Amino acid sequence: MKRRQVLAGAASVAAAGLLPLRASAADPWGADAGYPTGWGGGFEKGTPFRIGNYSGGFEQMFRHRSIAAGPAASPLGEALRPDFSYRWGLFSRRPQEYLDQWPVTGLLIARKGSIWHESYRHQRSAAMRLTSWSMAKSVTSLLLGICLDRKLIASYDDEAQRYLPELQGTLHGGVTLRHLSNMSSGAEVLHDRDNAVIYPAAFIGANTDIARTVAGWNQRREAPGRTFNYNELCPLTIGMVIRRVTGQSLSEFAQAALWQPLGAEAAATWLTDSRGNEFNCIGLAARLRDWARLGQLVAQRGQMNGQQLVSSAWIAECSRWTDNDRQVSYGSARARPALLAGYKAFMWHAKADGSQLVFNGHHGQRVFVDLPTQTVLVQTAAGHEGNWQAELYAMFSAAVGLDD
Repeated sequence: MKRRQVLAGAASVAAAGLLPLRASAADPWGADAGYPTGWGGGFEKGTPFRIGNYSGGFEQMFRHRSIAAGPAASPLGEALRPDFSYRWGLFSRRPQEYLDQWPVTGLLIARKGSIWHESYRHQRSAAMRLTSWSMAKSVTSLLLGICLDRKLIASYDDEAQRYLPELQGTLHGGVTLRHLSNMSSGAEVLHDRDNAVIYPAAFIGANTDIARTVAGWNQRREAPGRTFNYNELCPLTIGMVIRRVTGQSLSEFAQAALWQPLGAEAAATWLTDSRGNEFNCIGLAARLRDWARLGQLVAQRGQMNGQQLVSSAWIAECSRWTDNDRQVSYGSARARPALLAGYKAFMWHAKADGSQLVFNGHHGQRVFVDLPTQTVLVQTAAGHEGNWQAELYAMFSAAVGLDD
């Protein structure tokens, strides 16, 4: 596949565009226009459209599948701590001050299933599904772990082509699931450059096909497993494997194996290509409390509601680095923001001992999990400019330090 080729799907997107809504300095996020949705801001560039699109608008713009909740939600008790504060520089700050400064739509802090803080801004609410961007990759990791637990996949070190014979002889077919989930395929691909080709080919447009895009991307930079190189093709390949070994869409499998046993309180949605296959590098939307439940599942090492949904062995695998993972170990994987310096199996790491796992998404989507204290922080947002990331981690660290 020629990376510079602009496929026909991109043209349909451009044709659907509207005149952009101009953002004023006083209202960059679309409040004066009622937080509009649609193509007026392009896919994700126009700030006045982000909040609306990130909380339901994408579902009107793109094909998607639904992931139904079960009959009963797992309890999330409220043990609110209105006096909670954290140190930021020379000053003590409260979450409300942080929320006043940055374009955050939702913030939730919980421990062991009890909510300590929950806030929404920009007229968002607890009933809204909020998009995750690349936090969907971490959910893909949980689904991969479940497939390994159920022996639908024999080994984490199997090559993708063992399960996808149509990828036999292709670059991604010859990469192990370990190296794919560690973003170490060896492919010649750059995230900031090549998404302009991958998204029109595999997601945006009338004739998109994830499988065709993955199979056609065959220019190699180096051998697999040598270098961390964050990109969308690695999770898309893992998604293809999961669909094949389960015989289900990712949404169907997630609903039965994860979402309903988790005790999610509401349906989630997952955006797809034109063939109905989830674009699982992004595209999963859920309520803030259900993102917190996913964090709680990881904090409880795969257990929820008395069931082991994903094995503690998989959570442990995601939390450590072997000789086969050296390129993504803490201090080796390099990406913005600098505080997220380790990676493993589509999970970021904020500490060298693997005890703090992070779901990390574009424009400020985060789930922080501290394993020793089972503290979870969830944030959804509409922008990533500024020094909010260091401040958010200071807030999370303060929450981790509190007694039960």
